[in-house]
Amino acid sequence: MNKFFKVIRDSQNGEEIIETSLTGHLLLDYPLLNKGSAFPDDERRELGLLGLLPPHVSTTQEQMDRIYGNYKAKQTDLERYIFLGSLQDRNETAFYRLVSEHVAAMMPIIYTPVVGAACQAYSHIYRRPRGLYISYPHKDEIETLLANAPNPDPEVIVVTDGERILGLGDLGVGGMGIPIGKLALYTVCAGIHPATTLPILLDVGTGNRELLADPLYIGWRHERMRGEEYDDFIEAFIEGVTRQFPNALLQWEDFSKNNAARLLEKYRDRLCTFNDDIQ
Repeated sequence: MNKFFKVIRDSQNGEEIIETSLTGHLLLDYPLLNKGSAFPDDERRELGLLGLLPPHVSTTQEQMDRIYGNYKAKQTDLERYIFLGSLQDRNETAFYRLVSEHVAAMMPIIYTPVVGAACQAYSHIYRRPRGLYISYPHKDEIETLLANAPNPDPEVIVVTDGERILGLGDLGVGGMGIPIGKLALYTVCAGIHPATTLPILLDVGTGNRELLADPLYIGWRHERMRGEEYDDFIEAFIEGVTRQFPNALLQWEDFSKNNAARLLEKYRDRLCTFNDDIQ
């Protein structure tokens, strides 16, 4: 159960009702529940939103027209990527409605090929955290980090260590764009509820000299860990996942050829897991 809301089915009419403890600005800042200007008057009163939104209650179509107009005004694909990411971070319902209505045009923006450029520029275009960053210096606190996951009971986890991002190589913490984008596609194309997804970046440093020299790099500024230290870190991560999220499906994403197959082979019988790059 999500710690901020629960879904209740009305036995009389079969409709689903969402109950939440969030009100006011906290509700507007929670993208899974935020409706923006589409909150109706009764919900504005009940949820402490009066005065926090413009008075006109927008229809869904009005919201879509406004958002799509802003999207089309962007001049580059990277600007469109940033725009869609910001929309996802403030109103996930609007984000998925928009992308669903423009799948052919927007899938290349939220995933390949544009996500590659976004991963390269990640530390420079970073706006707001999404998912979970598990860094090597926190190797002894992995269960604490997992307990802090924004979605406390994920059904699908996509994890990367950022070493083989598309055809671009080692992008360190910038690899987080891949799990985020892949899970967005799973929601749009497979109907997986975003509240049950969790992107994870395993930050074990980077071998990318440009990133290590970049003063704006937001990952762990250290040479990439390898060998026994790397394997022990992955083991601690898997142990934490199997205890904290025993029912989750874990997908390995964009690991190097030296690690992808052997990690899948090592852990395939310990949890529900796959790697679409090699399977």
